[in-house]
Amino acid sequence: MRRPLQAPPMNGPRFNEFIQSPKVRVIDHEGENLGVMYTREAMEQANELGLDLVEVSPNADPPVAKFLDVGKFKYEAQKKANLARKSQKTQEIKEIKMRPNIDDHDYETKMKAVHKFIGEGDKVKITLRFRGRELSHGQLGMALLKRVQDDTVEDAKIESYPRMEGRQMLMVLSPK
Repeated sequence: MRRPLQAPPMNGPRFNEFIQSPKVRVIDHEGENLGVMYTREAMEQANELGLDLVEVSPNADPPVAKFLDVGKFKYEAQKKANLARKSQKTQEIKEIKMRPNIDDHDYETKMKAVHKFIGEGDKVKITLRFRGRELSHGQLGMALLKRVQDDTVEDAKIESYPRMEGRQMLMVLSPK
């Protein structure tokens, strides 16, 4: 059962004639260690079983190769990678905009949103926008951001402390 010549694999494990090591440690299709043998000999044994010799640990000395079906092995590896990518949670940055002279009820509403976002595992960027003469009262903005910091101390830590950028003051909170 000779395969047609193929291009060497660019990604994924080396298999059959693409294995460059003269000797490999062989594990058969049932997981039994057959010991160290010549690559040619191992390929012949794999061919007799209708399988391929796949290099599973190329950095070992000697490399470890297994009797497997290459197509099935690549398919399973791709499925595992897709599952890992799907279950991964990306952390988003949610933004809450406020003004320095915000009313208490509005502040409470914004803080509910901050707690919800942090509870979902997202970072929260709090933007304090100054208009007109409010810019000369930077201490009001600092006091408000200090209040936000005190209200979220249980479930969030400050990733970037309050800083001025033009006409706005920014602070970033991340979940603990």
